[in-house]
Amino acid sequence: MTGAALAGGMGAKDIVDTAAANDDFETLVAAVQAAGLVETLKGEGPFTVFAPTDEAFAAIGTTVEELLKPENKDALTAVLTYHVVAGKVMSTDLVDDASVATVQGQNITIDLDNGAMVNDANVVTADIETSNGVIHVIDKVIVPEGIM
Repeated sequence: MTGAALAGGMGAKDIVDTAAANDDFETLVAAVQAAGLVETLKGEGPFTVFAPTDEAFAAIGTTVEELLKPENKDALTAVLTYHVVAGKVMSTDLVDDASVATVQGQNITIDLDNGAMVNDANVVTADIETSNGVIHVIDKVIVPEGIM
């Protein structure tokens, strides 16, 4: 994906369309669709999404296939909304050791001691601006307590 395609501004894609246009987010996009969150994440926002790559989802193994089953929609929704924070939070807005409320309801912890981290996931690409928020790419799926 080119820098121009990632840049925000007039005509920028929303969070879902930006993720769908990136080959690293096929699992995330499928999960958002399975959880019925497409319309929400295409909404006005703004939202900050800590987006795990396909590789991050693969690291949790067969759990992804289990999560994508209709009977596991509640757990999938909880995991996905745990990656979303209300508001547009750019990397320059992150505060070390901050505890931040997610849309799911539980908090995530920001750690800036060794590069930006969310819980135990590294932010590998920050500040992908969209028309309704920002995406920060992370290298691990973060899971709220008591879900998996």
